[in-house]
Amino acid sequence: MTLQILLAISAILFAFGLAAALSRSNAIMIVIGIELMLGAANLNFIAFWRFSENPSDLAGILFVIFSIGVAAAEAAVGLAIIILVHRRIRSVEVDDASNLKG
Repeated sequence: MTLQILLAISAILFAFGLAAALSRSNAIMIVIGIELMLGAANLNFIAFWRFSENPSDLAGILFVIFSIGVAAAEAAVGLAIIILVHRRIRSVEVDDASNLKG
């Protein structure tokens, strides 16, 4: 594996995530797209750490661990909001949530 191959895989994952987040009206699919984009960013962190001049330095791993923690918190909060909206309007479509007031 070379750095270019890993960056190409990461770019493809990011493009799939971006397409899923922008083209869907289902809130759960949007969250899945965002998670794909965060996974692509993590792959970039690991690739640049692995091919750096000093891979014994753990800065890349620490960035990834922090990013995974942020992604887990984002998924938990996002899914909690989706569940609350679903209980209120019985739909997870983003367009239907525009009717909420408060």
